[in-house]
Amino acid sequence: QVQLVESGGGLVQAGGSLRLSCAASGRTFSINAMGWYRQAPGKERELVARITIGGSTNYADSVKGRFTISRDSAKNTVYLQMNSLKPEDAAVYYCNAHRLVAGKGYDYWGQGTQVTVSS
Repeated sequence: QVQLVESGGGLVQAGGSLRLSCAASGRTFSINAMGWYRQAPGKERELVARITIGGSTNYADSVKGRFTISRDSAKNTVYLQMNSLKPEDAAVYYCNAHRLVAGKGYDYWGQGTQVTVSS
């Protein structure tokens, strides 16, 4: 099992910045990727950014150039730096960890952290 604890959400004005953190514990040795997803009211959960164990990253088109995902392997922590925030970025942000064990994938989720952007 993997436990994920998120922090860093809050209220920010449009154009501002926030930094989300997600600390993983438990069976972290088999995690091969971590990422951030978000879900706004009435919408489906969507991928925001993802980083693999090798350091490869991918981003949703809507956040490219504004958000940066990074990781501290020693701390089993992944970060999401969000700059130039827009009202449409407001959502509950969820941390995700993907484990690969004997060819089978397992997904774990944090409890979510609210990001509110005022216009």
